Amino acid sequence: MGHSTRDGINRRTLVKGGAAAIAAPALLGPGAARGQARVIKIGHVSPRTGPLAGFGEADNFIIDQVRGILKKGIQIGGRNYPVQIVSKDSQSTGSRAAEVASELILSDKVDLLIAAGTPDTTNPVSDQAEVNEVPCVCTNCPWQPYFFGRKGDPKKGFNWTYHFFWGLEDVIGNFTNAWKSVQTNKKVGGLFPNDGDGNAWGDKELGFPKPLAAMGFTLTDPGRFQNGTQDFSAQIAAFKRDGVEIVTGVVIPPDAKTFLTQAKQQGFKPKVVTLGKALLFPGAIEALGELGYGLTTEVWWSPSHPFTSSLTKQSARALADAYETGTKKQWTQPIGFAHALFEVAADTLKRSKSLAAKDVRDALAATSMNSVVGAVKWGGPGPFKNVSKTPLVLGQWNKGAKYKVELSIVNNEAAKNIPTGGAIRLID
Repeated sequence: MGHSTRDGINRRTLVKGGAAAIAAPALLGPGAARGQARVIKIGHVSPRTGPLAGFGEADNFIIDQVRGILKKGIQIGGRNYPVQIVSKDSQSTGSRAAEVASELILSDKVDLLIAAGTPDTTNPVSDQAEVNEVPCVCTNCPWQPYFFGRKGDPKKGFNWTYHFFWGLEDVIGNFTNAWKSVQTNKKVGGLFPNDGDGNAWGDKELGFPKPLAAMGFTLTDPGRFQNGTQDFSAQIAAFKRDGVEIVTGVVIPPDAKTFLTQAKQQGFKPKVVTLGKALLFPGAIEALGELGYGLTTEVWWSPSHPFTSSLTKQSARALADAYETGTKKQWTQPIGFAHALFEVAADTLKRSKSLAAKDVRDALAATSMNSVVGAVKWGGPGPFKNVSKTPLVLGQWNKGAKYKVELSIVNNEAAKNIPTGGAIRLID
């Protein structure tokens, strides 16, 4: 492989499968061929296929929308540059996410990377960007598995990679706020798989165990299981043994369906089921049939969120309505964050002094803006210099009027500016 020099960097490192190999640099200045028109390239990675595809469901709509908005280009340093968005599918696996991120950096030579969709996508993409010194921003993953899952040092942070979303403290607060408002025995059963999310949520220090104990909840954690498991008998038996009335955890949609089906078959009837990840999307709830009614989940974004896009000036409601009109599908939570990623990307590029990697990174680091998901400012509403927190509330799925199932916000103690649509109810 040939080498070239740019921004004082004469080689970059490709991290793949834990092994480091020297690779050609990411070209962040003018095109390789002299006289070739310079194009700003934004690289985008999300799960379009596989068990996490719900996180990428809105991407095509959002990317088409953004391409229309940016069709006249972006001005940097007094010059107008056309914008190209290069989007790739992580296929819901970390190895593929790392692979496509390296393609975007080394082959497509992107100026800025953006990524979304659980630690399986965000972390490998961010790791590739960090080691190759390419600016990167991502979302749709609690900040703890993003930051600590990448072995981040709170004192140092990261140099090239940034993240906006909520944290485990927010999801724990939302879940327990709702649980405290209904009558239960406060016995909780945990479903924590052996992946980035599950290990973080179940972590004795960072996750659910410590705060639940402090609030008087008793947690039954039967141990980690593999995603895609076909048998939850051991977990159900442990929950029945301990008299569990609340089930929580963070599982993929197929596992939620397997668990809930087997729980019903085995006579386990919890009063509350509050799960992260699996219950976010209307399609996953519809697939559960009657088992979906009354289930609760975190709500990161909804049409009733009181925020406006910096790119389109659309309210959250207007953006959701545009999605429903354009796709003939029900709104889904990732719409807002998929859109906000491009808001941050466009805002960064518009403020950058040049297209040199360090200038784009410096502009990204200085981000302070309002988006359709709320304020984004690293280290402002966030715990570290690379993290910005967004608000979180709790929602419950019920039979719908316009759609088969509809999500209603039932607890907003953590973000009073986001209106509720009623109170949580126990599962029939």
